[in-house]
Amino acid sequence: MFRLLAVGLLCTTPAIADDGNWPMWRGPRGDGTSTESGFPTRWTATENVRWKTPIPGKGHSSPIVWGDRLFITSAIEAGDPKEPMDRLLFCIDRKDGRVIWQKTVVRAKLESLHKLNSRASSTPATDGERVYVTFLDNPKVVVAAYDFAGNEVWKRSPGEFESTHGFCSPPILYKDLVIVNCDQDAFKKSKPAYIVALDRATGEERWRIDRTHRIRSYTPPLIVEAAGKMQMVLTGAETVASYDPDTGKPIWTIDGPTEQFVASMVYSNGLFFLTAGFPTYHVMGIKPDGTGNVTKTHVAWHVENGGAGYVPSPVAHGDLLFLVHDNGQATCRDAKTGKLRWMERLGKHHSASPVCVDDRLYFTDDDGNTFVVKAAAKFELIEKNPIGEECYASPALSNGEIFLRGSKHLFCIGAGQR
Repeated sequence: MFRLLAVGLLCTTPAIADDGNWPMWRGPRGDGTSTESGFPTRWTATENVRWKTPIPGKGHSSPIVWGDRLFITSAIEAGDPKEPMDRLLFCIDRKDGRVIWQKTVVRAKLESLHKLNSRASSTPATDGERVYVTFLDNPKVVVAAYDFAGNEVWKRSPGEFESTHGFCSPPILYKDLVIVNCDQDAFKKSKPAYIVALDRATGEERWRIDRTHRIRSYTPPLIVEAAGKMQMVLTGAETVASYDPDTGKPIWTIDGPTEQFVASMVYSNGLFFLTAGFPTYHVMGIKPDGTGNVTKTHVAWHVENGGAGYVPSPVAHGDLLFLVHDNGQATCRDAKTGKLRWMERLGKHHSASPVCVDDRLYFTDDDGNTFVVKAAAKFELIEKNPIGEECYASPALSNGEIFLRGSKHLFCIGAGQR
């Protein structure tokens, strides 16, 4: 009954209630927040670690959680680089970290990528019945669905993908759709950049968006109800854009503010927020009620540089917006005005996106340190917690436990006894 109820909620809304599940990139709302409580603030590589499980291969994808199962992806890179290698999906027992099953989704040669990327960077998604994953079988994008027993339900290739920085496009679930952003460096009409929606049950294509600028980005769409309608928003391809997630039809666009994007957007208190990018850095608040090109009318506030991040996504809490620059400089801004409240140095370099729970922020740096900071207009560092290995994946939160994917292990962190 619980599973059927949760699946029904996910089918009809862009987010499910906080029932202990963390079903896709950045959690039940896609914004890195949870309304649960009871999460630990202190741990080390051994203290408050309930279990840690070795994960073969390499990957920067985050874990997802549904009930007593966790899912995570990885890529095997050891061996002859000229030979095909496995891209894997793991199902893990939440209670003890035991690997229940692993499946080879794609067997392909190693694609070229940025030094901070991996060949398993796309976080999977689940609706409680199936797990959805994306990989690159160069040059084809592969989207696949598996049931909870590890059986392949369907596998599709919606098109090709080309980028010198590699691939990363987490599947996003909405109603009965799986939505995948495939912005790419496609300078020929034969290789368009696109966003595609597939039927969750069959993998058949339902709609497709032609992204005319044809420039790589790695931003998963955010789907929320805003200004009285469902909107799918994302940055990329020299624009900020909103689409109808049921049809793929455009709602509004904003020019720029830069060329390339990685961080996903968030929505809070009636505004969309972005942080970007390359070659210039920006933080922006956007009013959601426009149509057409709203560059001159619907930018509520805009700050250039000022602690903006490229890879880590922002997180909103109350009337405040928090983000961290890749170089470790964290900032807090007034969400309504963009006014800077504080700016503080955390780690040396950050790839993971922060999460917010219990009025606290969790910022994890590349060295595997998680900085627990009070989610307030005055900076207060609560703890700095190491796991003893590098970490490029964002945390997952579920029922008082934090799941961290390090470079060698998946960690379950929780205070006290279950």
